[in-house]
Amino acid sequence: MPVSFVASIHSQAGIDQRMLRFCYDRLHSLLLTLEITDTDEFMHIQTICDFATLIGTYSRGFSIIIEPYDDRMPEVRDPVIQLSCHDASLAIQPVFDRFQTVVITSGTLSPIDLYPRLLNFNPVISRSFTMSLTRDCICPMVLTRGSDQLPVSTKFDMRSDPGVVRNYGRLLLEMASSVPDGIVCFFVSYSYMDGIVNSWNEMGILQDIMQHKLVFIETPDVVETTLALDNYRKACDCGRGAVFFSVARGKVAEGIDFDRHYGRLVIMFGVPFQYTLSKILRARLEYLRETFQIKEGDFLTFDALRQAAQCVGRVIRSKADYGMMIFADKRYSRHDKRSKLPGWILSHLHDAHLNLSTDMALHTAQDFLTSVQLAICF
Repeated sequence: MPVSFVASIHSQAGIDQRMLRFCYDRLHSLLLTLEITDTDEFMHIQTICDFATLIGTYSRGFSIIIEPYDDRMPEVRDPVIQLSCHDASLAIQPVFDRFQTVVITSGTLSPIDLYPRLLNFNPVISRSFTMSLTRDCICPMVLTRGSDQLPVSTKFDMRSDPGVVRNYGRLLLEMASSVPDGIVCFFVSYSYMDGIVNSWNEMGILQDIMQHKLVFIETPDVVETTLALDNYRKACDCGRGAVFFSVARGKVAEGIDFDRHYGRLVIMFGVPFQYTLSKILRARLEYLRETFQIKEGDFLTFDALRQAAQCVGRVIRSKADYGMMIFADKRYSRHDKRSKLPGWILSHLHDAHLNLSTDMALHTAQDFLTSVQLAICF
């Protein structure tokens, strides 16, 4: 905890909490006094000053986590010290203090009753609205099994199963051959995306997909991802069509729109739960449980379904837009999971679309596209 960390600094170095609190301001003042304009070379000391200012300012809501090595390579010592914020209410409290009326709105505020607990406030009015549409412009589906009737899921004990990998590949192949323009696919992590794409390549599925559409992939490198997005859009603009592989919680999932022909279908492969063995996540779950009485399972499910809704919502950006959403995991058919999705998705998720196989999903997609084209013509 920051309190014990600050106490140890004071006992060993004689630096008290008040001095730490002004580290950032003093560094900023020093750089201005010395008239230093190129601050890039001071980036690392700025990070240290930011760290010191935060631990000197906040005594609660933060944890200091020291990891001596990466869990994947325990034999290589690579110590990392991290300051993790567990309390989102600390960030929004200045807004509540400054303004008398605050409106919080989003398409992924679901379940809405959990946000006042996470942000530590009492809402005066809380409302959830459905989308006002002149026609059905979205078609969400839950795919629970492949054409061979084997269940699909990214649960840890199933995600590497050859049958699951093959069925996910066949789903994308069938959709790529039938759905025009752009298709966006979201995976639960970079490592899972790399593994499943490699498997598709070995099975020959990736080559079959590329017979219908070009394939582009998001990477942790921002420049590479930006270039891939530009080329993806060019492929869609020229009518060739394309598939974009991305990751939940990645750059693309958080702020890139796939409106119009850039996204006629989005496939969410699995439920994007966080890595539960992460020390940072464990510390946050413990803090939420002790401070706000939020159960571990409730928060993990809420966070995963919010991320899923964030991903699939990339394809609908206006009333004139239309697109399909496939939640490809048998767990989405369970009410306790599905009910955490936003109301504007659930209102279009018909009972007949809750337990589809690959063949049924393809038939549903073709019917939806036909109905949309007829509605546009007339």
